[in-house]
Amino acid sequence: MWKKLKAWVRPPRQLKITGPGRIYLLITMGVGLGALNTGNNLLYLVLGMLLSLIVASGVLSERCLQQLVLKRVLPDGVFAKEPFALRYEIRRKSGRAFALSVGEAESALVGEAWVPIVESDKARVVRATSTAPKRGPLTLTGIKVTTLYPFGLFAKSRVFDVTDVLLVYPRRGFVCSNPAEDHTAQPGDGGNPRRRDGTGDLLGLRPLADGEDARHIHWRKSAAAGELLRTEREREERRQFMLTVDGALEGDALDRRCEEAAAQTQRLLSFGHEVGLKAGSRRLRASAGPGQERRLLTALAWVGFESAPQERKTR
Repeated sequence: MWKKLKAWVRPPRQLKITGPGRIYLLITMGVGLGALNTGNNLLYLVLGMLLSLIVASGVLSERCLQQLVLKRVLPDGVFAKEPFALRYEIRRKSGRAFALSVGEAESALVGEAWVPIVESDKARVVRATSTAPKRGPLTLTGIKVTTLYPFGLFAKSRVFDVTDVLLVYPRRGFVCSNPAEDHTAQPGDGGNPRRRDGTGDLLGLRPLADGEDARHIHWRKSAAAGELLRTEREREERRQFMLTVDGALEGDALDRRCEEAAAQTQRLLSFGHEVGLKAGSRRLRASAGPGQERRLLTALAWVGFESAPQERKTR
């Protein structure tokens, strides 16, 4: 109900006078006063020209804000208090629009994207460097488009109702200590002390496959064999850790604990260990790899926001 009332009360356009626009209006008022006091026809002619430019500015800027279609291109996940790329897809049904700036309306995100020109039926994707203040799901309700066209005297804005949910991961930081090791065996897991993707003793050589890291190439042996060979080194068996987040925490204390857990997650996974999570009623089994890191960060972002809608909405 509040959203409908707010949308009904909100004016269809917002107008802001720029610095050059203030000077222009002062000049127009001065010419108008001079024309009234002197009755000089030339001053009336100049006043009419100045007023006609204001009318033309309003008409042309309004044409730029009509027939626009906008859509957000959200990243999969961003980190709190770190700059990230928020992209917008913008196109026009017919005609052209000039000198547009695109940003979020009534949102904690800051940052705008500049669009010099938008042509009909040609979608453009522009990028804005934005920053989210805190972790959790962030609901974005509207996209604000502003134009200075044609003379830069007025900044006219229009808000397009486009709703999305952006998931913000906890802020990345540093952690000095690791949590206690979890010695509980995972169902179906088997130890293998000679995994062949570590940094220990050399186990052998094999041809380099597509997409593998070139830092593992053994250049001397590759030169002798006439093909690229990569090293295979022994890696110690993975250790398991279970991170916990107390569900009774709230506010800043909960955010600090989630940030600490996120830092521990990245540290342990970078060493090849397996990491799991217990956060309230949510539990993730210990695992390793980039996919596990994304699952853990997503779970930490949702801690304390379980009642919020967990789906992306676009209108």
